[in-house]
Amino acid sequence: MSLNAQFPKQVPFLPGHVFSDPYKESHHKTQQFSNINGTVQEKTNFIHEEFDPNLLDSMKMGTPPNLTYGSRQPPENDYIPRIQPPWLKYDRAVLRFYSYFQESVVENPNENYRIRQVIIYYYLSDGTIHVTEPRVQNSGIPQGLFIKRQKIPKKLGKQDFYTWEDLQLCSNINFYDRVYRICDCDTYTREFYEYMGKPLSLPEQLPRDNFQAQKETKDLKINPPDTKEYKEYFEVKLGGGHPNGGLNKYLSNDRKVLSFDIIWDDASIEGQLNYYTLNYYLADDTCEVKEVRKQNSGKDPYPLMLRRQKIPKQPILTHYPGMTLKKEEFYSPQDLICGNQVRIYGRDCFIYGCDDFTKEYYLKVLGIQQKPATLKQERGKKFYQPVPPYNGYGYEEDSLGSVYSLQPKPPKKDVRKNFTQDQFILRFESRLISEVREENSRRFIISFYCGDDTVQVYQTSERNSGIWGGKFQERSRQKNPLTNDYYTEKDFQLGAIVQFNVYKFQLMRADEFTVNYMKQKPDVFKEADIKQIIAKLRLFADNYPNFDSFLLDLMKKLDKQLKGQIEFEELAAGLQELGFNLTLQEQYYLMREFDISGEWKLNMQAFWEGIGGKRS
Repeated sequence: MSLNAQFPKQVPFLPGHVFSDPYKESHHKTQQFSNINGTVQEKTNFIHEEFDPNLLDSMKMGTPPNLTYGSRQPPENDYIPRIQPPWLKYDRAVLRFYSYFQESVVENPNENYRIRQVIIYYYLSDGTIHVTEPRVQNSGIPQGLFIKRQKIPKKLGKQDFYTWEDLQLCSNINFYDRVYRICDCDTYTREFYEYMGKPLSLPEQLPRDNFQAQKETKDLKINPPDTKEYKEYFEVKLGGGHPNGGLNKYLSNDRKVLSFDIIWDDASIEGQLNYYTLNYYLADDTCEVKEVRKQNSGKDPYPLMLRRQKIPKQPILTHYPGMTLKKEEFYSPQDLICGNQVRIYGRDCFIYGCDDFTKEYYLKVLGIQQKPATLKQERGKKFYQPVPPYNGYGYEEDSLGSVYSLQPKPPKKDVRKNFTQDQFILRFESRLISEVREENSRRFIISFYCGDDTVQVYQTSERNSGIWGGKFQERSRQKNPLTNDYYTEKDFQLGAIVQFNVYKFQLMRADEFTVNYMKQKPDVFKEADIKQIIAKLRLFADNYPNFDSFLLDLMKKLDKQLKGQIEFEELAAGLQELGFNLTLQEQYYLMREFDISGEWKLNMQAFWEGIGGKRS
């Protein structure tokens, strides 16, 4: 009996009010396993196992378990796994890639970079990589294992590692901020990629650096250039004849010259098309290039562009001529065909013709028929004389008179237009467009004189407004800054913006004479022709099923309150809501046309019939 059981129940059983029994003698712990008759057995007194009563009933009745629980599922992996893990499937399977990286060299004057070859091994069993560098004897560089076998991340600090899919031929790969170029692989690696459905590209060769080139040419024995002359000298001294390999060719082809017509397009600033004659001497395979002189060409008379010599295809330029050991390839008759180009020391010349002897020689000896090429007719040079800027005196025509002639003549005026259009003056009420808010309230009268296309601007003022009225701009011709042409009468439309010097004006209204004048000239003022306005408005009916639905929608949006007549603001708002892009002048003339009462209100009945609606 524990000591806690002897305490009275009035003592609160709080946390910490627990005392050990000083009379307790057994302190053993309950064991789950016991040894009975030399056999380890498990005590099941303290183990609670859940059981299925249905299973027990079925076992008592002798019912087969397969009728209640179904057939046993086959195991996924047996002793020999059906799905092999990578460590088993790819055991001892390694991909091998041949690559290199470029290392800068700053301490050696003979080379500025070095190519170092490495071999990249990729282990398919665990995705690890190690890089080795083959040892080169007497290289002086520590070589061997370059990167230990490990998983290499694509970016430092990330858990994204390289896989075999990232290793491709002719591509760069970055291992720890060092870029390697993969150029080739072994046969197993190529077969593995083909089996996986991702074949590799063709390999590329390893580049060569200066160190390898010097190593290859270090022990190369080159005969001195005068060895042949020494041999010939000793043969003649011992009684032998002097060899002359080109004598037979010289005797058979003496005075036989192939003549070609060539042209060189000089692309420099002061260059032009230059015509030359190329003469090829068959006796010793030398060429000379003569210039075709033209009368009054303005060029110095240089007879030869190139003296007689062999023309190399790619000339080798050295500080001391004749000291190079490289062999040059020179032009032969097989290279000089009409239509081809010949490069004469950096000048690309085009062969466009030849003489009759050259055509006959090519046809008989080489079996080639020379076909002269047709050249485009050379155009004469055009010299551009820049026009001096406008000096500000008079009009530009007055200033240009002194440019085109030593004795300036006054510019010709359109006298006929002046006599027929002088009495017509178009007047518009406009407002100033400015960034200053107070300036936008200023009103102006713009007068356009049709006789000489001049413009005059007056400013109107109200009483006690603080704005001075009167002449704002003298009568003069003004240029449109957008087209750089002078303003004409067709540029003045209602709602248009015109600019005089630095001031911009928007044309708001016009007087009655201007309105009628514009209406009488529909070929110039197309936005003032009521027929074209109605035709343009009828085009919007293509977006509706039929014309009647278009008219009904138009009338509902314009006259929402069914008043029978609308004001100008309601007309503009309704057209904008429908998406009909009519200009301000077109809306203005539409309002004038169907304003029957003269109260500046559009009559909906007249507008219905004018567009094409049926009379009710």
